[in-house]
Amino acid sequence: MTEESGIAKLQQQRVEKLARLREMGVDPYGQRLDGVEPAAEVRAHYVDDRQGQRAFCGGRIVLFRDIGKLMFVTLRDSSGTIQLGFSKKLLGDQWDMLKLLDLGDLIAAEGELGRTKTGEITIWTAKVSLLGKALLPPPEKFHGLADVDLRYRQRYVDLWANPDVMVCFQKRSAIIGAVRRFLQDRGFCEVETPMMQTIAGGAAARPFITHHNTLDMDLFLRIAPELFLKRLLVGGMEKVFEINRNFRNEGLSTRHNPEFTMLELYQAYADYNVMMDITEELIASLVETYCDSTQVVFGSMTVDYKRPWRRSTYADLLAEYGGCNIDDIASVRAKAAQLGLNQANMDDVVVVNEVFEATVEDRLVNPTFVIDYPAALCPLTRKSKTDPRYAERFELFVGTMELANAYTELNDPAVQEENFRLQLRGQDETMATMDEDFITALKYGMPPAGGLGIGIDRLVMLLTGATSIRDVILFPLLKNL
Repeated sequence: MTEESGIAKLQQQRVEKLARLREMGVDPYGQRLDGVEPAAEVRAHYVDDRQGQRAFCGGRIVLFRDIGKLMFVTLRDSSGTIQLGFSKKLLGDQWDMLKLLDLGDLIAAEGELGRTKTGEITIWTAKVSLLGKALLPPPEKFHGLADVDLRYRQRYVDLWANPDVMVCFQKRSAIIGAVRRFLQDRGFCEVETPMMQTIAGGAAARPFITHHNTLDMDLFLRIAPELFLKRLLVGGMEKVFEINRNFRNEGLSTRHNPEFTMLELYQAYADYNVMMDITEELIASLVETYCDSTQVVFGSMTVDYKRPWRRSTYADLLAEYGGCNIDDIASVRAKAAQLGLNQANMDDVVVVNEVFEATVEDRLVNPTFVIDYPAALCPLTRKSKTDPRYAERFELFVGTMELANAYTELNDPAVQEENFRLQLRGQDETMATMDEDFITALKYGMPPAGGLGIGIDRLVMLLTGATSIRDVILFPLLKNL
Protein backbone atom coordinates (compact mmCIF):
# COMPACT_ATOMS: atom_id res chain seq x y z
CA MET A 1 0.00 0.00 0.00
CA THR A 2 1.39 3.40 -0.98
CA GLU A 3 1.50 6.28 1.47
CA GLU A 4 -1.15 8.11 -0.55
CA SER A 5 -3.54 5.14 -0.57
CA GLY A 6 -2.94 4.63 3.17
CA ILE A 7 -3.91 8.23 3.89
CA ALA A 8 -6.94 7.92 1.63
CA LYS A 9 -8.08 4.83 3.56
CA LEU A 10 -7.65 6.61 6.92
CA GLN A 11 -9.54 9.61 5.58
CA GLN A 12 -12.41 7.37 4.47
CA GLN A 13 -12.57 5.82 7.95
CA ARG A 14 -12.81 9.28 9.46
CA VAL A 15 -15.56 10.26 7.02
CA GLU A 16 -17.50 7.19 8.12
CA LYS A 17 -17.05 8.19 11.78
CA LEU A 18 -18.27 11.67 10.89
CA ALA A 19 -21.46 10.19 9.47
CA ARG A 20 -21.99 8.05 12.57
CA LEU A 21 -21.54 11.09 14.82
CA ARG A 22 -24.21 12.94 12.88
CA GLU A 23 -26.53 9.94 13.17
CA MET A 24 -26.04 10.15 16.95
CA GLY A 25 -27.13 13.78 16.90
CA VAL A 26 -23.61 15.12 17.58
CA ASP A 27 -22.59 18.32 15.80
CA PRO A 28 -19.06 17.39 14.60
CA TYR A 29 -18.06 21.02 14.14
CA GLY A 30 -19.08 22.48 17.46
CA GLN A 31 -20.23 25.90 18.52
CA ARG A 32 -19.24 28.85 20.67
CA LEU A 33 -17.74 28.00 24.06
CA ASP A 34 -17.18 30.55 26.82
CA GLY A 35 -14.78 30.18 29.71
CA VAL A 36 -12.20 27.89 28.10
CA GLU A 37 -8.92 28.08 30.04
CA PRO A 38 -5.37 27.76 28.62
CA ALA A 39 -3.83 24.41 29.49
CA ALA A 40 -0.67 26.03 30.84
CA GLU A 41 -2.67 28.14 33.29
CA VAL A 42 -4.63 25.12 34.52
CA ARG A 43 -1.41 23.25 35.20
CA ALA A 44 0.25 26.26 36.84
CA HIS A 45 -2.66 26.96 39.18
CA TYR A 46 -3.23 23.38 40.30
CA VAL A 47 -2.71 22.85 44.04
CA ASP A 48 -2.05 19.33 45.31
CA ASP A 49 -4.49 17.88 47.86
CA ARG A 50 -7.01 20.67 47.40
CA GLN A 51 -10.46 19.27 46.76
CA GLY A 52 -12.99 20.65 44.28
CA GLN A 53 -10.60 22.09 41.70
CA ARG A 54 -12.16 22.08 38.23
CA ALA A 55 -10.98 22.98 34.75
CA PHE A 56 -12.40 23.59 31.29
CA CYS A 57 -9.94 23.25 28.39
CA GLY A 58 -10.19 23.10 24.63
CA GLY A 59 -7.68 21.95 22.05
CA ARG A 60 -6.49 19.21 19.73
CA ILE A 61 -6.01 15.55 20.56
CA VAL A 62 -2.34 14.73 20.05
CA LEU A 63 -2.13 11.46 22.01
CA PHE A 64 -4.83 8.87 22.61
CA ARG A 65 -4.68 5.77 24.83
CA ASP A 66 -7.77 3.55 24.99
CA ILE A 67 -7.58 0.92 27.74
CA GLY A 68 -11.11 -0.39 27.77
CA LYS A 69 -13.33 1.44 30.25
CA LEU A 70 -10.71 4.16 30.63
CA MET A 71 -9.15 6.51 28.07
CA PHE A 72 -6.35 9.01 28.43
CA VAL A 73 -6.03 11.88 25.97
CA THR A 74 -3.29 14.48 25.66
CA LEU A 75 -4.88 17.77 24.63
CA ARG A 76 -2.81 20.56 23.08
CA ASP A 77 -3.73 24.24 22.82
CA SER A 78 -1.56 27.26 22.04
CA SER A 79 -0.18 27.31 25.59
CA GLY A 80 0.85 23.66 25.90
CA THR A 81 -0.68 20.32 26.82
CA ILE A 82 -2.83 18.78 29.53
CA GLN A 83 -4.03 15.23 30.09
CA LEU A 84 -7.69 14.29 30.07
CA GLY A 85 -9.04 11.19 31.78
CA PHE A 86 -12.20 9.65 30.32
CA SER A 87 -14.04 6.97 32.27
CA LYS A 88 -17.20 5.18 31.17
CA LYS A 89 -18.63 5.66 34.64
CA LEU A 90 -18.27 9.46 34.57
CA LEU A 91 -19.25 10.07 30.95
CA GLY A 92 -22.14 7.64 30.57
CA ASP A 93 -24.10 8.47 27.42
CA GLN A 94 -21.13 10.26 25.84
CA TRP A 95 -18.96 7.13 25.90
CA ASP A 96 -20.06 5.91 22.47
CA MET A 97 -19.25 9.32 21.01
CA LEU A 98 -15.74 9.19 22.50
CA LYS A 99 -15.07 5.91 20.71
CA LEU A 100 -15.40 7.83 17.43
CA LEU A 101 -12.67 10.36 18.27
CA ASP A 102 -9.31 10.35 16.47
CA LEU A 103 -5.93 11.97 16.76
CA GLY A 104 -6.18 15.53 15.51
CA ASP A 105 -9.81 16.05 16.54
CA LEU A 106 -10.66 19.29 18.35
CA ILE A 107 -12.56 18.88 21.60
CA ALA A 108 -13.34 20.67 24.86
CA ALA A 109 -13.37 18.90 28.21
CA GLU A 110 -14.71 19.92 31.62
CA GLY A 111 -14.17 18.17 34.92
CA GLU A 112 -12.37 17.87 38.22
CA LEU A 113 -8.62 18.17 38.47
CA GLY A 114 -6.41 15.57 40.06
CA ARG A 115 -3.25 13.55 39.58
CA THR A 116 -2.88 10.04 38.22
CA LYS A 117 -0.81 7.38 39.95
CA THR A 118 2.12 8.50 37.78
CA GLY A 119 1.75 12.08 39.02
CA GLU A 120 0.29 13.60 35.86
CA ILE A 121 -2.14 16.51 36.35
CA THR A 122 -5.36 15.33 34.74
CA ILE A 123 -8.86 16.65 34.07
CA TRP A 124 -11.17 13.79 35.06
CA THR A 125 -13.70 14.70 32.46
CA ALA A 126 -17.43 14.85 33.15
CA LYS A 127 -18.43 16.51 29.86
CA VAL A 128 -16.89 16.46 26.38
CA SER A 129 -17.76 18.70 23.41
CA LEU A 130 -16.64 17.87 19.89
CA LEU A 131 -15.45 21.07 18.22
CA GLY A 132 -14.00 19.89 14.94
CA LYS A 133 -13.65 16.43 13.39
CA ALA A 134 -10.28 16.07 11.64
CA LEU A 135 -10.72 14.24 8.34
CA LEU A 136 -7.00 13.96 7.63
CA PRO A 137 -4.67 12.10 10.00
CA PRO A 138 -1.85 14.02 11.67
CA PRO A 139 1.83 13.12 11.21
CA GLU A 140 2.58 9.62 12.53
CA LYS A 141 4.20 11.07 15.63
CA PHE A 142 2.64 14.22 17.03
CA HIS A 143 6.16 15.22 18.14
CA GLY A 144 7.31 15.76 14.61
CA LEU A 145 6.24 16.89 11.19
CA ALA A 146 9.77 16.26 9.96
CA ASP A 147 9.76 17.16 6.23
CA VAL A 148 11.04 20.74 6.25
CA ASP A 149 9.42 21.79 2.97
CA LEU A 150 6.11 20.26 4.04
CA ARG A 151 6.33 22.07 7.37
CA TYR A 152 6.51 25.44 5.59
CA ARG A 153 3.69 24.54 3.17
CA GLN A 154 1.45 23.18 5.91
CA ARG A 155 2.21 25.58 8.74
CA TYR A 156 -1.31 24.89 10.01
CA VAL A 157 -0.09 21.39 10.92
CA ASP A 158 3.45 22.41 11.83
CA LEU A 159 2.24 24.75 14.58
CA TRP A 160 0.56 22.00 16.59
CA ALA A 161 2.69 19.05 15.48
CA ASN A 162 5.94 20.78 16.52
CA PRO A 163 5.54 22.63 19.83
CA ASP A 164 8.80 24.56 19.38
CA VAL A 165 7.34 26.19 16.27
CA MET A 166 4.41 27.58 18.23
CA VAL A 167 6.81 28.91 20.87
CA CYS A 168 8.93 30.60 18.19
CA PHE A 169 6.00 32.48 16.68
CA GLN A 170 4.62 33.44 20.05
CA LYS A 171 8.05 34.85 20.86
CA ARG A 172 8.09 36.71 17.54
CA SER A 173 4.79 38.38 18.42
CA ALA A 174 6.10 39.31 21.87
CA ILE A 175 9.33 40.74 20.40
CA ILE A 176 7.43 42.99 17.99
CA GLY A 177 5.21 44.15 20.82
CA ALA A 178 8.29 44.93 22.93
CA VAL A 179 9.82 46.93 20.06
CA ARG A 180 6.64 49.02 19.84
CA ARG A 181 6.60 49.69 23.57
CA PHE A 182 10.30 50.60 23.60
CA LEU A 183 9.79 53.26 20.93
CA GLN A 184 6.47 54.56 22.23
CA ASP A 185 8.01 54.96 25.69
CA ARG A 186 10.60 57.22 24.04
CA GLY A 187 8.06 59.44 22.35
CA PHE A 188 7.96 57.85 18.90
CA CYS A 189 4.67 57.91 17.02
CA GLU A 190 3.72 54.81 15.03
CA VAL A 191 2.46 55.60 11.52
CA GLU A 192 1.39 53.84 8.34
CA THR A 193 2.65 54.74 4.88
CA PRO A 194 1.54 53.44 1.46
CA MET A 195 2.37 49.90 0.45
CA MET A 196 1.44 50.65 -3.16
CA GLN A 197 3.50 53.50 -4.57
CA THR A 198 3.69 55.28 -7.90
CA ILE A 199 7.50 55.43 -7.71
CA ALA A 200 9.71 52.67 -6.35
CA GLY A 201 12.05 54.52 -4.01
CA GLY A 202 13.84 54.55 -0.69
CA ALA A 203 16.21 51.69 -1.48
CA ALA A 204 18.13 50.16 -4.37
CA ALA A 205 16.08 47.03 -5.09
CA ARG A 206 13.96 45.51 -7.85
CA PRO A 207 10.25 46.09 -7.14
CA PHE A 208 7.15 44.02 -7.72
CA ILE A 209 4.81 45.74 -10.20
CA THR A 210 1.02 45.66 -10.10
CA HIS A 211 -1.71 47.52 -11.98
CA HIS A 212 -4.64 49.58 -10.74
CA ASN A 213 -7.50 49.01 -13.17
CA THR A 214 -9.69 52.00 -12.32
CA LEU A 215 -6.84 54.51 -12.60
CA ASP A 216 -5.18 52.49 -15.40
CA MET A 217 -1.75 52.95 -13.84
CA ASP A 218 1.11 50.75 -12.76
CA LEU A 219 2.03 50.73 -9.09
CA PHE A 220 4.95 49.30 -7.17
CA LEU A 221 4.78 47.29 -3.99
CA ARG A 222 6.83 49.15 -1.41
CA ILE A 223 10.55 48.35 -1.29
CA ALA A 224 11.02 50.78 1.64
CA PRO A 225 8.92 53.40 3.47
CA GLU A 226 11.83 55.83 3.80
CA LEU A 227 10.75 58.70 1.57
CA PHE A 228 7.25 58.82 3.05
CA LEU A 229 8.52 58.76 6.61
CA LYS A 230 10.84 61.66 5.81
CA ARG A 231 7.88 63.58 4.43
CA LEU A 232 6.40 63.28 7.92
CA LEU A 233 9.55 64.88 9.35
CA VAL A 234 8.90 67.78 7.00
CA GLY A 235 5.34 67.90 8.30
CA GLY A 236 6.54 68.28 11.89
CA MET A 237 6.28 64.71 13.18
CA GLU A 238 9.66 64.65 14.87
CA LYS A 239 9.79 61.00 15.98
CA VAL A 240 8.11 58.44 13.73
CA PHE A 241 8.35 54.71 13.18
CA GLU A 242 6.68 52.04 11.14
CA ILE A 243 6.83 48.27 11.45
CA ASN A 244 6.11 47.53 7.85
CA ARG A 245 6.01 44.91 5.13
CA ASN A 246 8.44 45.48 2.29
CA PHE A 247 8.59 43.63 -1.04
CA ARG A 248 11.71 43.10 -3.14
CA ASN A 249 11.64 41.07 -6.32
CA GLU A 250 14.94 39.38 -5.67
CA GLY A 251 16.40 36.04 -4.61
CA LEU A 252 15.39 33.51 -2.00
CA SER A 253 17.80 32.21 0.62
CA THR A 254 17.98 31.31 4.29
CA ARG A 255 18.38 35.06 4.95
CA HIS A 256 16.11 36.55 2.27
CA ASN A 257 12.38 36.37 1.63
CA PRO A 258 10.82 38.62 -1.05
CA GLU A 259 8.21 39.78 1.48
CA PHE A 260 9.74 40.77 4.80
CA THR A 261 9.13 42.88 7.89
CA MET A 262 11.18 45.97 8.67
CA LEU A 263 11.28 48.45 11.51
CA GLU A 264 12.07 51.91 10.17
CA LEU A 265 12.27 55.01 12.34
CA TYR A 266 13.33 58.67 12.07
CA GLN A 267 14.17 61.20 14.74
CA ALA A 268 14.52 64.91 14.09
CA TYR A 269 17.67 66.65 15.37
CA ALA A 270 19.49 63.31 15.73
CA ASP A 271 22.31 61.67 13.78
CA TYR A 272 23.70 58.20 13.19
CA ASN A 273 25.37 58.17 16.61
CA VAL A 274 21.95 58.57 18.24
CA MET A 275 20.68 55.75 16.01
CA MET A 276 23.54 53.53 17.21
CA ASP A 277 22.62 54.19 20.82
CA ILE A 278 18.94 53.41 20.17
CA THR A 279 19.81 50.22 18.28
CA GLU A 280 22.13 48.90 20.97
CA GLU A 281 19.76 49.74 23.80
CA LEU A 282 16.74 48.22 22.01
CA ILE A 283 18.36 44.94 21.01
CA ALA A 284 20.17 44.53 24.33
CA SER A 285 16.84 44.94 26.13
CA LEU A 286 15.30 42.24 23.91
CA VAL A 287 18.20 39.87 24.60
CA GLU A 288 17.78 40.44 28.33
CA THR A 289 14.05 39.68 28.13
CA TYR A 290 13.92 36.81 25.65
CA CYS A 291 17.29 35.05 25.97
CA ASP A 292 18.81 33.12 28.85
CA SER A 293 22.05 35.13 28.84
CA THR A 294 24.02 37.61 26.76
CA GLN A 295 25.64 34.66 24.99
CA VAL A 296 23.19 33.27 22.45
CA VAL A 297 23.76 30.29 20.17
CA PHE A 298 23.07 30.99 16.50
CA GLY A 299 23.82 28.00 14.29
CA SER A 300 27.48 27.06 14.78
CA MET A 301 28.22 30.47 16.37
CA THR A 302 27.82 31.87 19.85
CA VAL A 303 26.99 35.58 19.73
CA ASP A 304 27.99 37.66 22.75
CA TYR A 305 25.67 40.63 23.20
CA LYS A 306 27.54 42.05 26.20
CA ARG A 307 27.70 45.83 25.99
CA PRO A 308 29.29 48.04 24.81
CA TRP A 309 29.29 46.76 21.25
CA ARG A 310 32.18 47.20 18.87
CA ARG A 311 32.19 50.28 16.61
CA SER A 312 34.74 50.25 13.78
CA THR A 313 35.06 52.15 10.53
CA TYR A 314 34.49 50.51 7.18
CA ALA A 315 38.07 51.35 6.17
CA ASP A 316 39.62 49.89 9.33
CA LEU A 317 37.69 46.64 8.97
CA LEU A 318 38.68 46.36 5.31
CA ALA A 319 42.31 46.72 6.34
CA GLU A 320 41.96 44.28 9.26
CA TYR A 321 40.18 41.44 7.50
CA GLY A 322 40.71 42.16 3.82
CA GLY A 323 44.32 43.30 4.04
CA CYS A 324 43.51 46.28 1.80
CA ASN A 325 44.03 50.02 2.09
CA ILE A 326 40.82 51.66 0.97
CA ASP A 327 42.84 54.57 -0.48
CA ASP A 328 44.95 52.22 -2.63
CA ILE A 329 42.51 51.05 -5.28
CA ALA A 330 45.21 49.00 -7.01
CA SER A 331 45.62 46.86 -3.90
CA VAL A 332 41.87 46.51 -3.59
CA ARG A 333 41.50 45.38 -7.18
CA ALA A 334 44.37 42.96 -6.70
CA LYS A 335 42.53 41.48 -3.74
CA ALA A 336 39.38 41.26 -5.83
CA ALA A 337 41.28 39.35 -8.51
CA GLN A 338 42.71 37.04 -5.84
CA LEU A 339 39.17 36.36 -4.64
CA GLY A 340 38.01 35.61 -8.18
CA LEU A 341 35.59 38.54 -8.31
CA ASN A 342 34.52 39.75 -11.75
CA GLN A 343 35.58 43.41 -11.94
CA ALA A 344 34.65 44.04 -15.56
CA ASN A 345 33.03 47.49 -16.01
CA MET A 346 32.83 47.85 -12.24
CA ASP A 347 33.38 51.24 -10.58
CA ASP A 348 36.16 51.47 -8.02
CA VAL A 349 33.79 51.95 -5.10
CA VAL A 350 31.76 48.90 -6.14
CA VAL A 351 34.93 46.80 -6.24
CA VAL A 352 35.80 48.05 -2.76
CA ASN A 353 32.39 46.98 -1.50
CA GLU A 354 32.58 43.58 -3.19
CA VAL A 355 35.90 42.93 -1.46
CA PHE A 356 34.46 44.17 1.85
CA GLU A 357 31.50 41.80 1.58
CA ALA A 358 33.76 38.89 0.66
CA THR A 359 36.39 39.39 3.37
CA VAL A 360 34.81 41.21 6.28
CA GLU A 361 31.16 40.33 6.78
CA ASP A 362 31.70 36.65 7.59
CA ARG A 363 34.06 37.69 10.40
CA LEU A 364 31.53 39.82 12.25
CA VAL A 365 29.96 37.40 14.72
CA ASN A 366 29.49 39.58 17.81
CA PRO A 367 27.47 42.79 17.34
CA THR A 368 29.59 45.21 15.32
CA PHE A 369 28.65 48.66 14.08
CA VAL A 370 30.39 49.22 10.76
CA ILE A 371 30.54 53.01 10.50
CA ASP A 372 31.50 55.60 7.87
CA TYR A 373 30.74 53.92 4.54
CA PRO A 374 32.14 55.33 1.28
CA ALA A 375 29.87 58.23 0.37
CA ALA A 376 29.43 56.99 -3.20
CA LEU A 377 27.50 53.99 -1.81
CA CYS A 378 25.07 56.17 0.16
CA PRO A 379 23.01 58.59 -1.97
CA LEU A 380 20.52 59.36 0.83
CA THR A 381 23.15 60.00 3.51
CA ARG A 382 24.86 63.12 4.78
CA LYS A 383 28.61 63.17 4.17
CA SER A 384 31.08 63.34 7.03
CA LYS A 385 32.10 66.89 7.92
CA THR A 386 35.67 65.78 8.60
CA ASP A 387 36.12 63.68 5.45
CA PRO A 388 33.51 64.03 2.67
CA ARG A 389 34.70 60.80 1.04
CA TYR A 390 32.69 59.01 3.72
CA ALA A 391 29.03 59.06 4.72
CA GLU A 392 27.60 59.14 8.22
CA ARG A 393 26.13 55.68 7.89
CA PHE A 394 26.40 52.47 9.84
CA GLU A 395 25.36 48.90 9.33
CA LEU A 396 25.05 46.58 12.31
CA PHE A 397 26.28 43.03 11.77
CA VAL A 398 25.39 40.20 14.14
CA GLY A 399 26.09 36.53 13.51
CA THR A 400 27.78 37.52 10.18
CA MET A 401 24.43 38.93 9.05
CA GLU A 402 23.43 42.52 8.38
CA LEU A 403 20.74 43.39 10.90
CA ALA A 404 20.39 47.18 10.81
CA ASN A 405 21.20 50.10 8.56
CA ALA A 406 21.19 53.76 9.62
CA TYR A 407 22.14 57.23 8.39
CA THR A 408 22.51 60.79 9.32
CA GLU A 409 19.88 61.83 6.83
CA LEU A 410 20.51 64.14 3.91
CA ASN A 411 18.16 67.15 4.03
CA ASP A 412 19.70 69.46 1.41
CA PRO A 413 17.27 69.35 -1.56
CA ALA A 414 19.88 70.35 -4.16
CA VAL A 415 22.36 67.70 -3.07
CA GLN A 416 19.60 65.12 -2.79
CA GLU A 417 18.36 65.85 -6.30
CA GLU A 418 21.85 65.51 -7.75
CA ASN A 419 22.40 62.24 -5.87
CA PHE A 420 19.12 60.91 -7.22
CA ARG A 421 20.25 61.74 -10.75
CA LEU A 422 23.51 59.91 -10.24
CA GLN A 423 21.71 56.94 -8.72
CA LEU A 424 19.25 56.67 -11.61
CA ARG A 425 21.95 56.41 -14.27
CA GLY A 426 21.97 52.94 -15.74
CA GLN A 427 18.79 51.89 -13.93
CA ASP A 428 16.14 49.99 -15.87
CA GLU A 429 12.90 51.75 -16.73
CA THR A 430 11.06 50.55 -13.62
CA MET A 431 13.54 52.36 -11.37
CA ALA A 432 14.55 55.30 -13.53
CA THR A 433 12.01 57.82 -12.21
CA MET A 434 12.92 60.50 -9.73
CA ASP A 435 10.58 61.22 -6.86
CA GLU A 436 10.08 64.90 -7.64
CA ASP A 437 7.52 65.29 -4.89
CA PHE A 438 10.09 64.19 -2.31
CA ILE A 439 12.47 66.89 -3.57
CA THR A 440 9.60 69.38 -3.26
CA ALA A 441 9.05 68.24 0.31
CA LEU A 442 12.72 68.82 1.12
CA LYS A 443 12.46 72.33 -0.31
CA TYR A 444 9.91 73.11 2.37
CA GLY A 445 12.58 72.17 4.91
CA MET A 446 13.32 68.89 6.64
CA PRO A 447 15.10 69.07 9.99
CA PRO A 448 18.44 67.33 10.48
CA ALA A 449 17.62 63.77 11.43
CA GLY A 450 18.82 60.26 12.05
CA GLY A 451 17.13 57.29 10.40
CA LEU A 452 17.29 53.59 11.22
CA GLY A 453 16.06 50.34 9.71
CA ILE A 454 16.15 46.97 11.49
CA GLY A 455 15.16 43.70 9.83
CA ILE A 456 12.54 42.19 12.14
CA ASP A 457 12.71 38.71 10.62
CA ARG A 458 16.48 38.56 11.07
CA LEU A 459 16.19 39.99 14.58
CA VAL A 460 13.78 37.19 15.49
CA MET A 461 16.15 34.65 13.90
CA LEU A 462 18.97 35.82 16.15
CA LEU A 463 16.87 35.89 19.32
CA THR A 464 15.35 32.44 18.74
CA GLY A 465 18.39 30.71 17.25
CA ALA A 466 16.60 30.03 13.94
CA THR A 467 19.15 29.85 11.12
CA SER A 468 16.62 30.10 8.28
CA ILE A 469 14.35 33.09 7.74
CA ARG A 470 11.61 30.65 6.73
CA ASP A 471 11.51 29.40 10.31
CA VAL A 472 10.40 32.82 11.59
CA ILE A 473 7.91 33.70 8.82
CA LEU A 474 4.58 31.94 9.19
CA PHE A 475 4.01 31.57 5.46
CA PRO A 476 7.27 32.04 3.54
CA LEU A 477 7.24 32.21 -0.24
CA LEU A 478 7.89 28.78 -1.76
CA LYS A 479 8.25 27.47 -5.26
CA ASN A 480 5.13 25.82 -6.69
CA LEU A 481 5.18 22.05 -6.53
